[in-house]
Amino acid sequence: MELVCPNIVPENNLRLPDALTIRHGPARLLSSFVLEGDQAARQIGIRLRLRYDFGELLYLNKQKVGNGTWYPLMRMFHPEYNNLIPENSYWISGEDEHGEIVATHAGRVHYWPETTLEQEVDSLLYGTRRDGQRCIVTAPDAKIISGVVVYGGSAWVRPDFRGKRLSQLLPRLGRAYALARWPINWGISIVAPVLVEKGVAAGYGYKRESRSIIFPGAPSGAVENVLVSVGAEDAYDDFAAILSRGYPTSDSVDAPAPLSASLRDNMETRTSSDDVFHGSSSRS
Repeated sequence: MELVCPNIVPENNLRLPDALTIRHGPARLLSSFVLEGDQAARQIGIRLRLRYDFGELLYLNKQKVGNGTWYPLMRMFHPEYNNLIPENSYWISGEDEHGEIVATHAGRVHYWPETTLEQEVDSLLYGTRRDGQRCIVTAPDAKIISGVVVYGGSAWVRPDFRGKRLSQLLPRLGRAYALARWPINWGISIVAPVLVEKGVAAGYGYKRESRSIIFPGAPSGAVENVLVSVGAEDAYDDFAAILSRGYPTSDSVDAPAPLSASLRDNMETRTSSDDVFHGSSSRS
């Protein structure tokens, strides 16, 4: 039986800032990061929403696979292969002024208190219906990644919105949301080597790389992949650095700026309703 880390589920399809209730991590930093990120998205004509309806994500994916702008959905985010419930998964939709989805990013939270990624990687990548397929893991970091782990993926941007910083913005916003809701230890993804070599994975906010994970049948066609990851503390530093310099204005990878330590001074981990910082705002 798959374990689910306890958490409270917001309503489906809320604006991302309205879905943010901070129960873990530095409240001031996380709320500022999500609000500023939401504003950055709105400045380029996108409104962000937090969703759990993976059937809709699958429907969108099939449409975009048909027109050649997306790869088939990973089994991890495919509702026929995984137990995707609001308690352990979410996706962010970016919608244009006509209400059409132009960008996505998904997160799946795994609760591995007594196991590691190395032990769990087959079910992670192939889902509960594995059809006998197995991964070959030589990545050293797979032995240390455990606890509460959020996998980020299913990133897609419609071609006319590419080059507008969304490849850096959405993965980080999804990670910030997860860090606020669950006691996350690690953020991870498994990517093709070319994404590491070109700096794209670093642009997603991942600080570590570890090779390799052999993933036969990967939707991208890349059999050999790289495990990329970021610990919670490094993720907080990444958010603070971005806030100190402002969100990037393109999809280029920028060097990190000095940490703005003042945003790290409010660590909120208590769980009673009186102690929860809610991230909704009247800003528009």
